[in-house]
Amino acid sequence: MTDHARGDTELRTDGERRAAEALDAAGIAYERTRHGRVSSLAEAAAARGIDPADLLKTLVVRRGEDDHVLVLVPGDRTISWPRLRALLGVSRMSMPDAATALAVTGYERGTITPFGTTRTWPVVADERVRGHRVSIGGGGHGVGFTLDGDDLVRALGATVADVTDPEG
Repeated sequence: MTDHARGDTELRTDGERRAAEALDAAGIAYERTRHGRVSSLAEAAAARGIDPADLLKTLVVRRGEDDHVLVLVPGDRTISWPRLRALLGVSRMSMPDAATALAVTGYERGTITPFGTTRTWPVVADERVRGHRVSIGGGGHGVGFTLDGDDLVRALGATVADVTDPEG
């Protein structure tokens, strides 16, 4: 692990600690960047020195009563609901409100990462996650972890599929 926050290696929140411990336990090499709060995905990508397409959104999707899935979506893309429903074999899905997302992951929106969630949920990674470095939420506002997309998929046992469309 390396840290790009001027020597700051302190894990400032419980969420950051949980995420870092889960990454360490998975044996994944990563780089933590602390850049403070941002107002957009593009601003976060710039602060991390990456392309917006390489900043992954970890989205919580409800597929049933007390049944959620985490979907890793490149920053320049959006979920393709028909393809995701077909992949998961369900006819209805929804995005929970912020309070529910916090309750099922232990992370506030804007900080959600698939590592260190308070409960383990299945993960679906868009196929564009593989083959290059990506950045995910770091469990706290203004914190990100940059790592190899293939390592990310492998460590999470993620299902990889084409589940997104270009934004816009």
